[in-house]
Amino acid sequence: MKLFVFGSSLTSSYWNGAATYYRGIYRNLAELGFQITFAEPDAYGRQQHRDEEDFSYAEVLVYDSPHDIPALIEQACDADLVIKHSGVGVDDALLERRVLECQSPTTQVVFWDVDAPATLASVAANVLHPFRALIPEYDYVFTYGGGPPVVEHYEALGARACYPIYNALDPKTHYPVTPDARRACDLAFVGNRLPDRERRVEEFFLAAAEQAPEFQFALGGEGWGGKPLPGNVRWIGHVGTGDHNVVNCSARIVLNLNRESMAQVGYSPPTRVFEAAGAGACVITDYWEGIDTFFEPGCQILVARNAGDIVDLLRTVDVRLAREMGEAMRRRALLEHTYALRALQVREILSQSRADVFAWRKREMQETA
Repeated sequence: MKLFVFGSSLTSSYWNGAATYYRGIYRNLAELGFQITFAEPDAYGRQQHRDEEDFSYAEVLVYDSPHDIPALIEQACDADLVIKHSGVGVDDALLERRVLECQSPTTQVVFWDVDAPATLASVAANVLHPFRALIPEYDYVFTYGGGPPVVEHYEALGARACYPIYNALDPKTHYPVTPDARRACDLAFVGNRLPDRERRVEEFFLAAAEQAPEFQFALGGEGWGGKPLPGNVRWIGHVGTGDHNVVNCSARIVLNLNRESMAQVGYSPPTRVFEAAGAGACVITDYWEGIDTFFEPGCQILVARNAGDIVDLLRTVDVRLAREMGEAMRRRALLEHTYALRALQVREILSQSRADVFAWRKREMQETA
């Protein structure tokens, strides 16, 4: 099956939190025999900050938007499945409308949402939002998180079929490595500075650092330069995907903080949770509904509701216990939460639903004739 994909970037993780997800999904779909073409715009300096990885499993097309979009749409129409990811970052509304032109007796179109809480909040805030009317037109909606609440919301907006395809672990790229003494710390958090994340970083991470001056904290990600930080917090800048393993393995504990919208909706483990699991790191996460769907709290993952909880855990979970919990989390991830399994899920959905999609499209054409 030929897939034509519009996404933010497969080749660069620079200001692009979806990169790991894209790579895990499409690498493993390629291994199942799918032919992948991935179109990404030349934007936000990503092409100047490409990651040094092997992307040969996909044909990557870097385009100038909106100039190149008509030709790309024409090319996409030759695929069996056209995928428009949310958050491409350039001319999203145009792409969301134009990809539907590819629907035909041989081509299906998917909207694959990599930030469903934000998308749905935007649609809810504006009854005239242009994407609202398009939702029922897509053959499928996939989401990388959100669970039952997101599925119900999309179905209420007219989605024909909505399936969560969760983040996961790719053991080929995230695995234990030798710790780097230069990156050693008690707690590490890596995430770009975004409006609905910054307040949670302040409330959880920075507040914990202020309450526990005896510990060392490392903050990674773009945008934090110039922000006042406690003296025991070291900003380490952009952390490329090639450095995620060493950062995760060098910290005693790794912190996950969901963005505000994802924490409220729940069922949205971000890529950093599974990357840390692959490295065998001990993880503290902020609380959100559905954690126990993925890992067992207290045994495979630690849960904090505030900065005080984080400080308590730092003071009680020593290196030995942290290592044991990290290994337990890694075993669970390898058993139940790999991108190989997610790719099989996608293939099964498409194989079971493809005939149904074309059947209802034929009925609609007959009814409107």
